[in-house]
Amino acid sequence: MPYMISTSGRPERGGPSIFTGENTVAQPTPLMPHATASWLVDNTSLSFEQIAEFCGLHILEVQAMADDLASSKYTGRDPVHSGELTHAEIERGQADANYSLKMQRAPVDVSRTKGPRYTPVSKRQDKPDGINWIIRNHPEISDAQIGKLIGTTRNTINAIRERTHWNIQNIQPKDPVTLGLCSQRELDAAVAKAAKRAPQVEAEEVDDGAPIDRRDDREKLIEELRAERDAAAKAAVEASQEAEAEAWLEAKRAAEAGEAKV
Repeated sequence: MPYMISTSGRPERGGPSIFTGENTVAQPTPLMPHATASWLVDNTSLSFEQIAEFCGLHILEVQAMADDLASSKYTGRDPVHSGELTHAEIERGQADANYSLKMQRAPVDVSRTKGPRYTPVSKRQDKPDGINWIIRNHPEISDAQIGKLIGTTRNTINAIRERTHWNIQNIQPKDPVTLGLCSQRELDAAVAKAAKRAPQVEAEEVDDGAPIDRRDDREKLIEELRAERDAAAKAAVEASQEAEAEAWLEAKRAAEAGEAKV
């Protein structure tokens, strides 16, 4: 892999910089920087500065690993076994605290292949909760987007939406980011994509001649109550008029009956 060249004269975030004229060549960081740093802390006498520089980390992160504040979170990864360092390179660094370790073989970039998202077995039981949260809080997101975001099928999504899922009684809406099913960036991207598609759907409804009611629920409720009140008042007036007409008719009939007897 060719090294990245920065023309700004400052090293990129990563390993030690190699100056060549006015340009700066920054070597790539290890494939697993934290795990590599943890291994170097436990198995070498390199300085914290050397480890931080090689792994592209802050020196305080390396210090935390050395103090057992963070190393328990990472399983050490041997950079010699992966070919990123050699024993000779490590010995040169241990002999000279000012020496910058050189990457022997750059890690190969790994890109995600097409297909359904892989979810660890321990998190698969949380998928229905994450799907339920998205359906409730972001109904504008399509089923296809949910399937790609969470790694599920349309049948499962429809079952949760229609509450026909076999375990619906135990499904609770939970943020999929908190559950670790997706990242916040991925969720925000899905919401933004759905929001862009919403104006197109509204435009199609206008073209079809169907009016779009943009009023909120409170305004609609107030109008419904007003309509019911007006209807009740109108009905009361009509009932009063009918009662008066009935009373007048009864009085007239009684008067006619009296005249007939005379």
